[in-house]
Amino acid sequence: MFVTDSTTAAGSVPAEPVYTVGDYLLDRLAELGISEIFGVPGDYNLEFLDHIVAHPAIRWVGCANELNAGYAADGYGRLRGMSALVTTFGVGELSAVNAVAGGYAEHVPVVHIVGGPSKDAQGTRRALHHSLGDGDFEHFFRISREITCAQANLMPATARREIDRVLCEVREQKRPGYILLSTDVARFPTEPPDAPLPRYTGGTSPRALSMFVDAATELIADDQLTVLADLLVHRLQAVKELEALLAADVVPYATLMWGKSLLDESSPNYLGIYAGAASAPQVRSAVEDAPVLVTAGVVFTDMVSGFFSQRIDTARTIDIGQYQSSVAGHVFAPLEMGAALDALAGILTGRGVTSPPVVSPPVVPPPPSPPRDQPLTQQMLWDRVCGALTPGNVVLADQGTSFYGMADHRLPRGVTFIGQPLWGSIGYTLPAALGAGVAHRDRRTVLLIGDGAAQLTIQELGTFSREGLCPVIVVVNNDGYTVERAIHGPQAPYNDIVNWNWTDVPKTLGVVDHLAFRVRTHGELDDALAAAADYQDRMVFVEAVLPRLEIPPLLGKLVQPMSPQASAP
Repeated sequence: MFVTDSTTAAGSVPAEPVYTVGDYLLDRLAELGISEIFGVPGDYNLEFLDHIVAHPAIRWVGCANELNAGYAADGYGRLRGMSALVTTFGVGELSAVNAVAGGYAEHVPVVHIVGGPSKDAQGTRRALHHSLGDGDFEHFFRISREITCAQANLMPATARREIDRVLCEVREQKRPGYILLSTDVARFPTEPPDAPLPRYTGGTSPRALSMFVDAATELIADDQLTVLADLLVHRLQAVKELEALLAADVVPYATLMWGKSLLDESSPNYLGIYAGAASAPQVRSAVEDAPVLVTAGVVFTDMVSGFFSQRIDTARTIDIGQYQSSVAGHVFAPLEMGAALDALAGILTGRGVTSPPVVSPPVVPPPPSPPRDQPLTQQMLWDRVCGALTPGNVVLADQGTSFYGMADHRLPRGVTFIGQPLWGSIGYTLPAALGAGVAHRDRRTVLLIGDGAAQLTIQELGTFSREGLCPVIVVVNNDGYTVERAIHGPQAPYNDIVNWNWTDVPKTLGVVDHLAFRVRTHGELDDALAAAADYQDRMVFVEAVLPRLEIPPLLGKLVQPMSPQASAP
């Protein structure tokens, strides 16, 4: 079944390479801007990998394991708008499930391609390796339905159409998709694409837009607008429309931690991070007491809202979503986010009223620099790391003290911040930093990760070196799972980890020409960060030793409701 004859008679000229379903899939991925594919080889995908290696516009990036490859694809997809991951059937794809599910939760477009047994072999219903041995080869396909926005089990007759369908859905919904590519289907002859992938159009009703403008104009009147924005603005590629709204008048704005670095944090109109009851008082007041509040692409999750402690008055709120918007609770749809933001900018520019400038809190002079021999603290570490960032850096902060230590710091303009506060899978950021570095080789990545989290995915460290990447990596050695200690069991043995010789790890894992530092004091940290600035062409690996029970203030506010004492009657 699906076998083509590629043999030639003795002495004859070899036939031209046959264009296959696998080639069609790769050409479509290249059309979407993918120039690297992450994954791990397995016998069911090896022939397809030959086509990746031979493709003129796509390069293979092999990873240490499938979970790491999925995280790398996630980091790449956040920056490039689309990514791809290749694993083998069963054992490989299940190892990547956690990463794919995280992409689904956090709206990251990752195309997961699974090399499967041939259709002939599946038809025998025999106990093939990597299967459950029961003759059913769609167990894992069914699992994928729960964590991807579109799935396809390719067949030769419909492969082109099904590939296009899945890729269009991934591009439109900004969530992962799943393609099961059996070995014989991958090599089946087909034709190249004859037209670009169709684009979704017509998502806004003129009537809905007109009614939205009327309602928003009445609500806004002559009041000053305040904006609270979140990551969906970025995922749905509506940042330019949001920036145009902010430029239409004096518009104070804040973001959630999930959308950190979405907007310029160096602007005097930037209020800070809003986190419900965990917000700084002036930020909470500015958002919750705003005469008119626009929430753009906002999704309130427990850890970014202070456990749903936000107090947003619907009667004074204009909420902008992906396909619908509301004004004082009245819904207008279908109405795409970009069109709604454009309409609000038009209302502001057309009303002839200029709002007063934002009253910034008084500038507090920075405290004097600590003595060089002063032991490191959480505050000292994150203040100094933030101060060392430069425009263009991509900062990845793992869930825990790294993420919440950096979340309330104002980043320089042009810095991109990546975290995973909804899915919250520790260890995510190390391979994601690999993907981010491959996605934008002209931008230096800065990875901030705890010692417990790093132990989960450290195998990928050598891949940075092989790929020619020179990140700055700060491993926070606070002797175990400090976030869990803050929630429950500060001295419990299950929050302990094995203490590694961290500065030996990069060389052990194949990193060449790098600098490694173990820092315990303010002066040692300064020396390490100065070296990182001087040596842009090397990986700089910093082990920062901190007290095991100290946490950033913001994290303390957020975990307090999670403690057993807080939930006790």
